[in-house]
Amino acid sequence: MAGKGYRTIVVKKTTKVTPHMQRIIFTGDDLVDFPDEQEGGYVKLLFSRNGQAISKKSQLRIGQYLGRIYTIRSFNRDNNELVIEFSLYRRNAGLASKWAELTKPGDKILIDNPKLIKLVDDKSDWFLLAGDMSGLPAICCNLERLPSHAQGYVMIEVVSESDKQALKVPEGMAVSWIINDNPGKNSDALLTGIKSLPWKDGNPYVWMAGEFDSINKIRSYIESYNLDKENTYIASFWKPSYAEGNDGIGKQIDFVYKAIAKMLKF
Repeated sequence: MAGKGYRTIVVKKTTKVTPHMQRIIFTGDDLVDFPDEQEGGYVKLLFSRNGQAISKKSQLRIGQYLGRIYTIRSFNRDNNELVIEFSLYRRNAGLASKWAELTKPGDKILIDNPKLIKLVDDKSDWFLLAGDMSGLPAICCNLERLPSHAQGYVMIEVVSESDKQALKVPEGMAVSWIINDNPGKNSDALLTGIKSLPWKDGNPYVWMAGEFDSINKIRSYIESYNLDKENTYIASFWKPSYAEGNDGIGKQIDFVYKAIAKMLKF
């Protein structure tokens, strides 16, 4: 093992799904005891401050490393394969997306243990799932949880027509795509699309994730419907003003490992 709470994973295959989405399949001995049913959750990938992937515990030093958090798209225990998809759509790409574009089979990187986030309640009357390309992998995981009779909407903001993907959705889930070739600048694009959707009767489950300003505007709109907090997940996954353009899921800040020596008992 890479150490308590950390695993070294190895690039097995890398594929450009669309012009602005890179899929990387990882493998490695440290995935042998990777927990099941983590799809839609996340792991943190570790990098040095000069953008190099950290591949083993011995390279870690206090306060010198950054974490980038990404959705677990899938894990196949039989094949020992972990799939993570990286959005590549920002003008000044962050260090993780740069690494994702250039990495090759055999490259290694250190991750922490997986953590879950709030996913859809599949017993709701209807569903509204929305986000930009940073949230698309998690949206796909949510769609896979829905029952075949699910009703509602899926709205996804992408950079170009070529970034649209074939999604597996229940017949009753209407899919819409918003084209925004300058994400992080036009923060009204996704909100405008969501406002155009007719609000259905019954209790919805609302799941949304994307750029900070865009999500804040959407949150204000959704709050006007006075939904129970248990029926919503609305999260900022990235913010363009952060240095180097942070990547991935969650609160996008530099994760400085001030306590890493204590955690790993150096």
